[in-house]
Amino acid sequence: MDDDQLDTVDNKTVNEVILKKNAPFLYDVIITHALDWPTLTIQWFPDAEHPPGKNYSVHRLLMGTHTSGAQQDYLQIAQIQIPHQSSRGADDGDEGGDEEDEDERGDGMELGGYGRNPHPSRIQIIQRIPHKDEINRARYMPQNPDLIATKTTSGSIYIFDRTKHASEPPMGKETVCKPDMELVGQSKEGFGLDWNPVNAGHILGASEDMTICEWDVNMYQKGHPAIEPLNTYRGHNAVVGDISWNAYRENVFASVGDDKQLMIWDTRHQDRARPMQKVQAHEKEILCVSFSPSTETLLVTGSSDHTIALWDTRNLSTKLHSFEAHTDEVLQLTWSPSHETIFASASADRRINIWDISAIGLEQTPDDAEDGPPELVFVHGGHTNRPSDLCWAPVGHKNGAGKGELDGMDWFVASCAEDNVVQVWRVGESVWAGERKTVDMEDLE
Repeated sequence: MDDDQLDTVDNKTVNEVILKKNAPFLYDVIITHALDWPTLTIQWFPDAEHPPGKNYSVHRLLMGTHTSGAQQDYLQIAQIQIPHQSSRGADDGDEGGDEEDEDERGDGMELGGYGRNPHPSRIQIIQRIPHKDEINRARYMPQNPDLIATKTTSGSIYIFDRTKHASEPPMGKETVCKPDMELVGQSKEGFGLDWNPVNAGHILGASEDMTICEWDVNMYQKGHPAIEPLNTYRGHNAVVGDISWNAYRENVFASVGDDKQLMIWDTRHQDRARPMQKVQAHEKEILCVSFSPSTETLLVTGSSDHTIALWDTRNLSTKLHSFEAHTDEVLQLTWSPSHETIFASASADRRINIWDISAIGLEQTPDDAEDGPPELVFVHGGHTNRPSDLCWAPVGHKNGAGKGELDGMDWFVASCAEDNVVQVWRVGESVWAGERKTVDMEDLE
């Protein structure tokens, strides 16, 4: 083993020790699971089940595989059990219970890893659909979660109706990728993929061929699975890294690329090479963009320059704010669906940061300032490799035993990294509840 490999192992060990010691103070729940192969994509399905008499709820996650050609790739749906709020803080000194009760109640911080009373992981794959090569990104249609789009390495986007595919490929038969539709029109791969949250069936794809294509899956005709683009947008002069639909205006979307440009498009405009607005948003390549689901004109962009920028589409000439805490390129951004001022960022520095735009400009003590700017709410350091994707639990998920509209799922995040690891975690109440709940800093590593 060479020095670099030793350093990697040492860093991973130190990271795990610190996380294990601090997890009870920083997280309400943290679940870690190692997959057979890495997934580059993860998304939380909008449904949840509550088995009678059980102290956990059952949720589903959308994932893929990235085997680099070593084995068959799959579009995967996983199932995860999350302990109810009432069972997360169960008394460690509780003795005399039988083994089954101990396993059912979800006692401990993390299932299948760190925690006061860890027990086997509750993440399991419940459906595998054969896929041609790895999946760069997978997203379900918000109006019909059974309809799943995948961004492929060939440039096409595959559409699968998961209800028309078996839970497992038939044994003894050749494994074949059979998408229900194929969206064609781009010649190279990409990662940007976004369903329109307002106009059902419309979907955007960003590509390394410098184009953005828009399709309407409602154009599907039986016997003709290939669907041509409705529109192709050619404003960028380099790789298009990401796109994001506006949550309120069905004709408006944003795009970013390696040309450092942020562009705002209106699909009603006839000139597909000229966006409504554009601005050089960063000093280096822009890798991700996300419109706020709560405020029509707000969006954030993340760049190779290690920063995140906040923009208002009413005046792109002025950047509202620059978020600076990452030490490497910003790979992914996603807004909380439950708290309108909160968003999360994933970076190649192996950190996932949670930010609060309402805290911008707040006064800090010198000690607090050493930990980062006031808008930096939390830093998740659980991954020991580059995170490839992250998502929040959807609005309206219930997790039993809680009170209020969100019932304890509003601070849950799922994230995946290039080292096969998937983590599902909830920021501890001691972090987001502010002064209502405090932790003795001497208890932290």
